[in-house]
Amino acid sequence: MDIRRKVHLINFGRKLTVNAAFFLAPLYFLKLGLSGWQIGLIVSMMAFAPLVVSFPTGLVNDRFSIKHVIRASLLAQAAAFLVVGRAGHFPLIAAAYLVLGMCNNVLDVSLNSLYYKDRDEENLNRKYSRLAFWLNLGMAVGTALGGLLAYLTSFPLLFIAFAFLSLALLPAARGLGPERFEVISWRDYGRGLFRRKTLLFCLMLFILTLHWGLEGTIYSPFLREAFGLNLLKLSLYISLALCLTAAASYSVGFLRFDSRRNSRLFTAALFLSGAGLILMTFRPLALSFAGRLIHEAGDGLLAAAVILTISRLFEKRSIGGSAGLLVAVYTLGNVVGAQVLAPLGFKLGLAVPFLLAGGLLVADSLFSYYVFRRVEY
Repeated sequence: MDIRRKVHLINFGRKLTVNAAFFLAPLYFLKLGLSGWQIGLIVSMMAFAPLVVSFPTGLVNDRFSIKHVIRASLLAQAAAFLVVGRAGHFPLIAAAYLVLGMCNNVLDVSLNSLYYKDRDEENLNRKYSRLAFWLNLGMAVGTALGGLLAYLTSFPLLFIAFAFLSLALLPAARGLGPERFEVISWRDYGRGLFRRKTLLFCLMLFILTLHWGLEGTIYSPFLREAFGLNLLKLSLYISLALCLTAAASYSVGFLRFDSRRNSRLFTAALFLSGAGLILMTFRPLALSFAGRLIHEAGDGLLAAAVILTISRLFEKRSIGGSAGLLVAVYTLGNVVGAQVLAPLGFKLGLAVPFLLAGGLLVADSLFSYYVFRRVEY
């Protein structure tokens, strides 16, 4: 199995576990009697971790090791899932979610670094759309499988099963490599990061990722309250829409690489994502699901477009640390979404933050149109 296929396998498996917990765990926390602010804080612990570890992980990837970091993170992720499955109290769950966030981010940065540093420059759209496809497919399958297991058994057993799945991915990490490293100066990182085009792209990413914090806190409670969905139906609503995310990511690979066309695709995808997020708050259920499909189509196109843009922003030898800092930027959007917008849902109605976030995404599409007309990526 070549390196790319191993990266896809690990990405599929880890996204299957982490994103099932991301979407469905708030229902488990409500069952445990946790309050809205506690749930928001738990999710923020998972989201906050990349702010601390993204850049150091990228530095290690550029200078020392990638495969050893990946193996250690899979082991720590398995241990954290076991704690979540056995713990019933807020402090332990919050600590375990912090570890899960760190592991997920370390794996994100390390696997992406390995993929970015691959020197085989085929059609870039095809190369990076495949990376986004397997990530999003893992999310879709994980949410469906997680909802089914939790419905038939229990949430604690679900987390224990995820721990063993994380361990099962270790053999795939064993054969990663070979790896080439160079000494990268701080000036090299600074030249790539503190440029107008990079800073503008960071702002677009921050606005884009605000809605992630909502999906990890009040998405499933909103579906249960607004449409009366049980756990199984709720997981199907989420996972079936996520299948379109994966398909949309994959579709980008059928386009030949063209920077201007990719910029237009980015702008259109932001608009679709925002409009769909607003529409999903409306009744009846069929209309809401149609809105969600539109949103996920936009997110799928964005997943491929964001990775593709990052791959061209930085030199390969320093892309680990540089891309790690960008991960920290869109992690900040996730944290702000969870801590600022999500609590509004528990006070003003669970649909309100989605309407606000959708409006911000539409505004972000207009901003990206302005940027892309003046800066080439």
